[in-house]
Amino acid sequence: MPESYLAVFVYVHVLPESVEAFRAASLANAAASIGEPGCVRFDVIQETADATRFVLIEVYRGKEGAAAHKETAHYQTWRDAVAPMMAEPRTSKQHATVTPAATWTAHGDV
Repeated sequence: MPESYLAVFVYVHVLPESVEAFRAASLANAAASIGEPGCVRFDVIQETADATRFVLIEVYRGKEGAAAHKETAHYQTWRDAVAPMMAEPRTSKQHATVTPAATWTAHGDV
């Protein structure tokens, strides 16, 4: 496979009363995550038809970057804060990016 990144899609369904708190916690986690050396991109996406459903799109420079992310204080803070907000357990799927790696970063620094 040509050079690619690891894209992790995390599917989250939160309780209706927790939507704004989940959104705020996830945006804070995303902002801190993008500063990690192994993280290329971190997006928080909210479904338009059902505001209680989110997808976190995390792109890492490989499995090591994803593993390092889970060791950070900001991830652990997010994980613990959002756990009681879940309507059901979150799920995730891993993908290899197909778009050329240079297009995933603002400066093409691969």
